[in-house]
Amino acid sequence: MILNESNYYSPEANREYMSASQYKAFLRCEAAALAELNGEYEREISTSLLIGSYVDAHFSGTLDIFKAQHPEIFKRDGTLKAEYVQADYIISRIETQPVMMHLLSGEKQRIFTGEIGGVAFKAKLDSFLDGEATVDLKVMKDFEPIYIEGEGRVPWYQAWKYDTQGAIYQELVRQNTGDRLPFIINGATKETEPDLIALNISQDLLDYELKQVEENAPRFDAIKKGLILPTRCEKCAFCRRTKVVSIIDSEVLDYD
Repeated sequence: MILNESNYYSPEANREYMSASQYKAFLRCEAAALAELNGEYEREISTSLLIGSYVDAHFSGTLDIFKAQHPEIFKRDGTLKAEYVQADYIISRIETQPVMMHLLSGEKQRIFTGEIGGVAFKAKLDSFLDGEATVDLKVMKDFEPIYIEGEGRVPWYQAWKYDTQGAIYQELVRQNTGDRLPFIINGATKETEPDLIALNISQDLLDYELKQVEENAPRFDAIKKGLILPTRCEKCAFCRRTKVVSIIDSEVLDYD
């Protein structure tokens, strides 16, 4: 299947190819990821996610289409809700930054495909600067470390697996161009006065994450193909929705 703008997000493309977002979904909960892939479950689209998509749409030149597809971002009088007025302010702050604007000046929404760990992958890049860098635009709450169970407080870009996304992007670009380009996050926060960053993810971290993808992707692909059963995390919304209650002893509960 040859991917293009119209079929990139189609169910057929998602079944044939794994993406960074799909891979991360399987890391969170295999059962939920498979159910979503099969059209049996749909994650709620949060305001937080929409704000990021709004900013992405502006810099990809598709904001008018985004607004038409999401009437929920408007008040009854036709003006933007406060969250999206703030998104416009975030955009204006980014546009004052020469480095960030240069990083966003590459080819928009360039599609790459390839194989990692023997599994077909796809990627759609926010900004591809040929011979220079692969750039992804992220809008988040703040740049503070995030607590992850079993790991403690980790940097935000690791907590959200943006390093994993970067490893996938870098490898697909390398397979198609021969260049192993830096992966840079153009980041902005949703704070009243946004913080901004252009963050070059270290090559050592990208190399490590690529190895993790190579190890995990074949299992996730086998789950997609129905060859093995997915595991449930028993913590996410999907697992709560599909939970079958049985009697358990209080000693098995762990609140640490």
